[in-house]
Amino acid sequence: MMNQDALIPYKAGITAWQEAFNNQDAAGCAAQYAEGTLMVARPFGEFTGRAEIQAFWQQIMDQGFADVDYTNVKWEAAEGDDGFILSADWTMNKAFGVVHREHWKIQEDGKARLVFDEFEVQGER
Repeated sequence: MMNQDALIPYKAGITAWQEAFNNQDAAGCAAQYAEGTLMVARPFGEFTGRAEIQAFWQQIMDQGFADVDYTNVKWEAAEGDDGFILSADWTMNKAFGVVHREHWKIQEDGKARLVFDEFEVQGER
């Protein structure tokens, strides 16, 4: 059984990302990614590093996407005690999909950030 206290910094990371997105703050979203992170956003493509990731989220926000929410959230320990993996379903005001794999790791400043992100848009709402 997973120690829920161990998840506190990781849950804080995903909460910070969600709050930034819902406040239409693309820089705040990008700040939840470690520098050099690969984000695979299906069907849009791959984006590497905070600058590309911030530009992607800004474009999504500029198109009127908002109000992200996660359901069916599952956390599992990453191999080698190397952070945690999140998978979930998500909805926004204009779309829905699935998070296939978010790999969160503690960074030098003690905060958990994404080191890999793969999600998919599965439809419009």
